[in-house]
Amino acid sequence: MPHRVAVLALDRVVPMDLGIAARVFNEALDPSGSRLYSVTTCSLGGRPVRTNEGFRIVVDEDESLLESADTVVIATQEPDEQLLATGELPAPVAAAFALIRPGTRIVSLCTSAFLVAAAGLLDGQRATTHWALCRRFTELFPSVEVDQDVLFVDNGRILTAAGGAAGIDLFLHLVRRDHGATVAGSAARHCVVAPWREGGQAQFIEHPVPRDAGRSTSDTRQWVLSRLSEPLTLQDMAGHAHMSERTFTRRFRAEVGTSPLQWLVQSRLTQARGLLESSELTVARIATACGFGDPVALRKHFQTHLGLSPLAYRRAHHAPEPALTEPSPVS
Repeated sequence: MPHRVAVLALDRVVPMDLGIAARVFNEALDPSGSRLYSVTTCSLGGRPVRTNEGFRIVVDEDESLLESADTVVIATQEPDEQLLATGELPAPVAAAFALIRPGTRIVSLCTSAFLVAAAGLLDGQRATTHWALCRRFTELFPSVEVDQDVLFVDNGRILTAAGGAAGIDLFLHLVRRDHGATVAGSAARHCVVAPWREGGQAQFIEHPVPRDAGRSTSDTRQWVLSRLSEPLTLQDMAGHAHMSERTFTRRFRAEVGTSPLQWLVQSRLTQARGLLESSELTVARIATACGFGDPVALRKHFQTHLGLSPLAYRRAHHAPEPALTEPSPVS
């Protein structure tokens, strides 16, 4: 009997994320070609579900489907404002969660980690969600260890994915866990995706420079950004700001949320990522241009902060210029 997967679609669901489970699991086949998973979508009350894209989705099942599921997937939805404000699970969702049998595997995609955490299912465990929401998640659920650098977290029974395409990585991981690498690799080929992606969510996180001209360290930050190739030190930055190193560090952390040297590394990484994405410069040239000095130091920082090498990052994020073809002559 196929493993029964119930996908719960809630209000303002993200259509792409709603279909990921079925897309991956339906490609997991046994040697005879039969599906190893049965995927069905449900909603609260079996009602049509509004998406965040301006249309509705009609489903055939209501939340009672959760009672018989072996795995429950909660699809991504636009964050509920009340949930983000209070961390309290909406009553209709709580009632649906109460139908899930003990021991059933639960998978949250992106924002759904807030629902699983609000239900108390992540207390004392590690989890992830979209990087842009990790800070708020930590504020609401301090008993959960949030990892914003990974694509997904597997706690055995409870799994959380960072969001979007990270759901593909998580479901391929589950197929691999349930049935081995051969079945997962075949499913990945049929979905035309890599069976395993290098790196984690960290490679997609944005680190914008705060737009706060007039703050006591803002001029120094702009000064640093204009000379990232130089061997800058904390003493250099404090001297430019006409402060002691201790005062500068204290004000910098209060204004930016991190130490000056940590911010300097992130700024250099941001510049290096941009050059890897948009230029054909060698890794050695990029390392020099961004102040890392040599390729070894650049690789070390990429592995530490992004989980992959500069060349692997370039392969994943560098888009070649499309080939231009001459228009056919008009006869």
